[in-house]
Amino acid sequence: MTNELTAKQSRFSVEYLIDLNATQAAIRAGYSEKSAADIGAELLINPGVRSAISDAIAARTERTQITSDWVLERLADDMEADIADLFGDDNQLLPVDEWPMVFRKGLVSGCDIEERYGDSSGGGRMITGRVIKLRFSDRLKRLELIGRHVSVNAFRDVIEVRGLSGLADRLARAAMRADVEAVQFTDVTPPLPAAAAPG
Repeated sequence: MTNELTAKQSRFSVEYLIDLNATQAAIRAGYSEKSAADIGAELLINPGVRSAISDAIAARTERTQITSDWVLERLADDMEADIADLFGDDNQLLPVDEWPMVFRKGLVSGCDIEERYGDSSGGGRMITGRVIKLRFSDRLKRLELIGRHVSVNAFRDVIEVRGLSGLADRLARAAMRADVEAVQFTDVTPPLPAAAAPG
């Protein structure tokens, strides 16, 4: 068996890296939308396609130096960041260029500044103060991402499958049982209550 890929298979390998969505990658690679889900699943188990995807991921990791360890370290830094580091000894917000890098690289997702005005002694208006509202990235989401990391598995909700060798046989036996057993499905939806008449 050859590992040579067709043009569409090769394109699928490239498209899959965009969002890791096999169905969308199949569509972008030129396969029919109608059969894209099935074709995408088939392509992911094709040894040649899997090899091409693995090679591309390895090349991207080498190029960007972004590994799962890097991501986990960054998430951990975000979780351990102390908001008190944004304030000086006088409890005033520090200028942005004095913030720790973790806040400047995305932990603070936005900043709203509202100026307060009052009347001056000369009859005009003057700034009497500022209200600065910082928006932070979702730290709970970051914690969840850490928990879902491959080696942490804190929120693991996927059953690990060691091999697919017997899966086809089990599915075939289950399909035969379903044909043999006349399974009846009954509607168990309770009836809707009748509308109450105005009294």
